[in-house]
Amino acid sequence: MSTNNKNIYGVLAEFQNPKELIDAAEAVEKSGYEKFDTYAPFPIHGMEKAMGIKKSFLGWIVFGGALVGFLGAITLMVWVMGYEYPMNISGKPYINLPVMVPITFELTVLLSAFAATFGMIALNKLPRLHNPLFNSERFEKATDDGFFVCIEATDDLFDEEKANKLFSDAGATHIETIYDE
Repeated sequence: MSTNNKNIYGVLAEFQNPKELIDAAEAVEKSGYEKFDTYAPFPIHGMEKAMGIKKSFLGWIVFGGALVGFLGAITLMVWVMGYEYPMNISGKPYINLPVMVPITFELTVLLSAFAATFGMIALNKLPRLHNPLFNSERFEKATDDGFFVCIEATDDLFDEEKANKLFSDAGATHIETIYDE
């Protein structure tokens, strides 16, 4: 897996337009590769389906944060106002649920926002300060007018020659091996 004391990161292929990129992503996914990604200067409708991406777990993380916020707020206010420090204010009941609505809502939203932020960071394995794809001069086009697919060498099925053939059969305009330097 290494050539000239350099580790291969993966094989990067460039395509002419979004349609070819989607077709290439479908071909890579059908070939059984799991560790690959596509890069384009704008979102492409249908790319998730072409890549075989499953639904994100982030929604459940956000729901968990919201549930913790909701139950935490209710539990804290019932315990404080009803049992630990009860105060008779104008003859109102100690546990008065309508009074708890604003704080419960705010804590639910706050903890779900924190869960969304930190869950997204964790699921995306961020921060990643350097990506070996940045070593490719052609990859700079990914932010302007380039459409790329990269199969990573960490994939169990990775073989440099097979990846090159797959990309050439899919109509790549440029294929390059990326090294992790």
